[in-house]
Amino acid sequence: MKFQQILTDLVSKAAGQSAAVEPSGHFGDYTSNIALQSQEKGNPRLVAQGIVDKLLALKPEFIKEIDIAGPGFINFWIKDEFLVQNAKQVVANFHAQIPNLGKGKKAVIEFSSPNIAKPFTVGHLRSTIIGNAVANLMELAGFTVYRDNHLGDWGTQFGKLIVAIKRWGDENEISASERPVKNLVELYVKFHEEAEKDPTLEDEAREWFTKLEKGNQEARELWQKCVDWSWIEFDSIYSQLGVKFSENNGRGYGESYFEDKMGPVIEELENSGNLQVGKEGAKLFFFPDEEFTPLMILKKDGSTLYATRDLATDKFRLSHYGKDVLILNEVGAEQELYFKQIFKIEELLGWFKPGQRVHVKHGFFRFASGKMSTRKGNVIWLEDVISEAKKRADNQTEVAIGAIKWNDLKRSSHLDVVFDWDEMLSMTGNSGPYMQYTVVRARSVLAKASVLPPMADPPRADNSLVKEEREVLRQLLYYPEVIARATREYAPHVLCTYLFELAQTFNSFYNSCPILGDEENSAKRIMLTHAVSKVLDQGLTVLGIQIPETM
Repeated sequence: MKFQQILTDLVSKAAGQSAAVEPSGHFGDYTSNIALQSQEKGNPRLVAQGIVDKLLALKPEFIKEIDIAGPGFINFWIKDEFLVQNAKQVVANFHAQIPNLGKGKKAVIEFSSPNIAKPFTVGHLRSTIIGNAVANLMELAGFTVYRDNHLGDWGTQFGKLIVAIKRWGDENEISASERPVKNLVELYVKFHEEAEKDPTLEDEAREWFTKLEKGNQEARELWQKCVDWSWIEFDSIYSQLGVKFSENNGRGYGESYFEDKMGPVIEELENSGNLQVGKEGAKLFFFPDEEFTPLMILKKDGSTLYATRDLATDKFRLSHYGKDVLILNEVGAEQELYFKQIFKIEELLGWFKPGQRVHVKHGFFRFASGKMSTRKGNVIWLEDVISEAKKRADNQTEVAIGAIKWNDLKRSSHLDVVFDWDEMLSMTGNSGPYMQYTVVRARSVLAKASVLPPMADPPRADNSLVKEEREVLRQLLYYPEVIARATREYAPHVLCTYLFELAQTFNSFYNSCPILGDEENSAKRIMLTHAVSKVLDQGLTVLGIQIPETM
């Protein structure tokens, strides 16, 4: 039941202005601070009392009590029978609880997007699992979701790699390697070490990328081998993480896909009058009124850049998915200015409306001493993290992956994370395994109740809810709005915070209240356990966390 929305409408009507009603942790089941923000002048408590008097006159049947706290907060208590009724609905018709925010809407979620010829580091984890969770949230909320992996499979780095392979590599040795991409990254690091001694290597690399763009056969063959070698590693990682993509046969539309689609976009930029030759000979997009610094579209030698390919990508999406499609890029926070520039160009060209393009930002994994760097070989490989997690989880893969994912998703994604092995792979406290164990515990209770009883009747006046029961039932109220908020804000951590609080509340109930064998209360408590199991199961599934059979 959507009590929050009903209360919001009632309070707004009583206050004569738009009001917000939020879940309350301690004072009431819901609370509103509208009296403190009211346009009506005077003592906020008196303003609050006036609002409460109007609400009481409306006599909402589900309200048990309304009180005023502090300087004028209005707190609402829901009647016990309605808490039980809500839990019944969770069990009987769970899907009806989910807000249908995306009905009739389409969204492209671009996430993961690793670079070819580089192994997954722990840094790649963030975009991969945050983007996957955001896609799951939006799909749950009714959007038609297209999951795209915009691989970094084009650009000057391939010129560097071709030079490195030709000078120091052995193609047969790379092909025979169990993890060929590791060999490629060693060559990439070698190139940068040697380029510091011999800067002409950078010019040679640029020449090879230009050859690649112009279709040179040797360059194309080496590039294709790098792509194929890389996918051996990528397929393994995605399989272990349980991540899939829907576009381009499951591999996503990488940058190279748009190689022949950039010309018309460059022409459109030329026609806009904003593409001009800069001082060094490169072509840059100059923004009206100097809103942003100019963005380079073509290098002085005519080579393309990320911006060229990203613009071609979005023009393709516009024609492929329709003009009203919502496009999200789950990419590091350091790209914030770049995406503002890209989005502005696309608005100026009339492709998209404001708000139709969204940058979902994530911070970095870093060491306490500073940043990680693939170029310097100063990184933690994701494969090593997964391997260590499996050891600590006694080779229970679901538990290992659950620990890794939860540790990342539980925090606001825009924050940087200092890498720490023990925190990264925590199996206790606010952790993935704790959440998984709670679901396993609830399922065990339901399995022992060989026949699930009929739905409990609403509690009578002489059989009211005990504190632990009520706390669980109150948490169940909040799930639909949590899903709505997490979806609107593209914020999996909002769901994590809620699920952890629900799990803690349920475990306190479990430890205090006998569920089976209590003739008077068993039916109600089994129903409550069933509702919690459903919510935790779906919530963790949205986060990409599987539930093991036993723990």
